[in-house]
Amino acid sequence: MIRIALVDDHSLFRHGMKMLLASHPDFEVVADAGSGEEFLTLLDSVRPDVVFMDYAMPGMNGAETTAKALERYPDLKVITLSMYGDNAYYSHMVSVGARGFLLKDSGFDEVVAAVETVSAGGEYFSELLLSALSQSMRSTHLAGDESGDIVDADRLSDREIEILVAICQGLSTQEIADKLFISKRTVDKHRANILEKSGCKNSASLVVYAIRHGLVEV
Repeated sequence: MIRIALVDDHSLFRHGMKMLLASHPDFEVVADAGSGEEFLTLLDSVRPDVVFMDYAMPGMNGAETTAKALERYPDLKVITLSMYGDNAYYSHMVSVGARGFLLKDSGFDEVVAAVETVSAGGEYFSELLLSALSQSMRSTHLAGDESGDIVDADRLSDREIEILVAICQGLSTQEIADKLFISKRTVDKHRANILEKSGCKNSASLVVYAIRHGLVEV
């Protein structure tokens, strides 16, 4: 059983979500809280595996709550809940350690996929959200010299960072190849190197990695 907690200041949404989650045979809802402060008082006694965390709450917001919770339980998996268009929140939640990002009007199949993915150690972005973020992402990386010297702690070269940013912006392999005047095979090779060096497994993980390392901003 995956133990789940819900943190959201809208009681109707929270209770509806609780009923849906409780209907899944592998999920157990162990707590629900209407504020970050309330959740932190419950945390030691309920010890969830996964937390659905609203960002915009009165008092302590989702990022502050997540940071304090992860200080106590670093293995806790936090999935951010938000409305469409709340792009400014995602960088904050990534920086404090959130692993999943869902829109509040997501279908239950996406909710299940998010729980299962983060429980297994991955990152999850709602497909609609990932598409919207890709269109608004801007590179923050300033290219170094042409030698391809290593520019960050995880050993990505300038070219690999350039390709990572393009992937995060939703460009296809062919579009990246055309933009950088290289072959599709070269793009694929760089992508494989990026995945290996970063430890990422899919596009959602790459987006989280790029935001966390300051290579893109939303």
